[in-house]
Amino acid sequence: MLSFGSPESFAPRIKAANAKLICQVQNMEHARAAVDVGADIIVAQGAEAGGHGLARATFTLVPEIADYLSKAAATTVLAAAGGIADGRGLAAALMLGADGALIGSRFWASAEALVNPVFQHVAVSADGDSTIRTTVVDVARKLAWPKPFTARVMKTRFIEDWHGREADLAKPEIADREMHRYVRAMQEGDPDNTGVWVGEATGLIQDVRPAGELLQKIVGDAERLLGDKASSFVITA
Repeated sequence: MLSFGSPESFAPRIKAANAKLICQVQNMEHARAAVDVGADIIVAQGAEAGGHGLARATFTLVPEIADYLSKAAATTVLAAAGGIADGRGLAAALMLGADGALIGSRFWASAEALVNPVFQHVAVSADGDSTIRTTVVDVARKLAWPKPFTARVMKTRFIEDWHGREADLAKPEIADREMHRYVRAMQEGDPDNTGVWVGEATGLIQDVRPAGELLQKIVGDAERLLGDKASSFVITA
């Protein structure tokens, strides 16, 4: 699975290994590049997603890419990502033209996820307004993440201390100290002084439960909603 850059240099080796090539894309330019290299699966990631991404919203990006694929690469599988955390989101993604969904934040808050439970508790208690797109987490870790991508994380004290002041955070006399603060807090389970990587779907997450239960509920709710809505639109004489 490739993202956040051109797939061109990696795709030939992936295809030669007879592996499925998955390309996560954030706009139409990326989608066209993925088709050009023969992607088997395209993940249309909206800006609602946790972690790194761009600016397009899931609700418009998915159907636009679906329309494009219907003409340019009809056999390519399309998955929607960004803000999908329950059966409503999966049902909406399918109606927008996706074949399925890639769900991150909801499974980040699952019993099997290798996430500190303290971070999960903070996310369960938050709403979608509690997240922000920023480059602070990359500057703090001294990662030269490719522009123009930013990361969606929670508005912790660390993020609010440095968002908009990234140039100061990168100064040598500050960078080492704040990197140590960030990493130590991540290791010790101190959400105030690090980055908590979750998307706008945090407002839809009410608990932490086993991934298998989550999957069954999301799929079951989507099937029920699609069926109920379809029948509610039928007019009988």
